[in-house]
Amino acid sequence: MTVGHGDDINAVGGSVRHIPVLLGEVLEALAPAEGDIVIDGTFGAGGYTKAILASGASVVAIDRDPDAIAAGRDLEARSGGRLRLVQAPFSTLDEHIDSADGVVLDIGVSSMQLDQAERGFSFRFDGPLDMRMAQAGLSAADVVNSFKPGDLARIFGFLGEERHAGRIARMIEARREKRPFERTLELADAIETHIGRAPKDKIHPATRVFQALRIFVNDELGELARALLAAERALKPGGRLVVVTFHSLEDRIVKRFIADRADAMTGSRHMPEAQARTATFRKAGGGVTADDAEVAANPRARSARLRAAIRTEAPARSGDFSIFGLPKLPGIDRPGER
Repeated sequence: MTVGHGDDINAVGGSVRHIPVLLGEVLEALAPAEGDIVIDGTFGAGGYTKAILASGASVVAIDRDPDAIAAGRDLEARSGGRLRLVQAPFSTLDEHIDSADGVVLDIGVSSMQLDQAERGFSFRFDGPLDMRMAQAGLSAADVVNSFKPGDLARIFGFLGEERHAGRIARMIEARREKRPFERTLELADAIETHIGRAPKDKIHPATRVFQALRIFVNDELGELARALLAAERALKPGGRLVVVTFHSLEDRIVKRFIADRADAMTGSRHMPEAQARTATFRKAGGGVTADDAEVAANPRARSARLRAAIRTEAPARSGDFSIFGLPKLPGIDRPGER
C-alpha cells in the first residue's frame, strides 16, 4: 500500500515515533538556508518541517487533515514566528504565500493516519470505512456502496493495479444488496474470502483495493498534479522543488511534469504549429531512493523515490493537465487551465 510520510510524531507532541523518509536527501536537494521561506506542502507529523526550521529557514506548512494541523500547533507556537500552519489542500499552496525559495512534497497517506483505526485507512485495525484526509466529502463507504460495478472496477484497476478488479466489483455489488459495507475489516474479509489467498502471497488480497479507494476518495493524483503546477507559480527563480513519492503512479506524474517543464522549444517557420517555450525548471536529481540502511531502519522507505528540480526565470506555463496522463475516472472533473 502506498505510504507517505515517515514523520516523527514526537516532534509535534504525539506519542509514536515515525522516521522522516529520505530526510538527508530531501535536505540536500532542498538546501534550506537562514532567511529562506519553504513551503512544506504535506506537513503530516512535522518531520520535514522540523528539520527545515533547524536550518534557520521559515516554513509555511500545509495539510488538509485537521488532526495534523491541531497536532502541529505546539511546534508552531515554539517556532518564534518562523512556522505558519495552513489547513488546506496542498494544491492551493501558491495561494498562501507570494513566493517561496523551496517547495517539498511527501506524497501519500501519513503514518499518523494509518495508525488511527477511526480514520479507516488501514485494515490492520477495524474501523469505519472512511479514508478521507480532510475528514469531509465522499467516503470510501460511499464509493463502495453506491458506485456502479463498472466504475468500481475501473477505480480498482487504474489506481490499485488490481488484476481481479472486475471480480471484486461484482462481489461488492452482490454483497451490498444484503447490507452495506461500513467497516474496514468487513470489506477486507469479503475480498479475501472471494479471491482467496495463497500461502506464498506477500500482501493481503485487499491491499490494492484499499490503496485504490484511498487515492480515489482523496483525488490524490489530481491533487499532486495541481500541486506541481502551483509550485511552478510559487517558486522564485532558483527555488527548489523536491518531491518524494511512494508509488509508480505518483512518480510517473512527477517525472512527466519535470521532463515537460525542463524541455525548451523554439518556434520554427517550418513548423508553425510548434509554439516557442522556455524551460521553467531544470532537473536537479531524479530517481533517488533509500539506501539499505534506511530501509532496514524504516521499511516504509523501501518504495520511496525522490525527484528534484530548480526553477528558472521563465514565467509559469498554463496548467495543461494532458501532460500528466491521468486516468479518466467516474466523478472526477479535471480543471482547465489556470
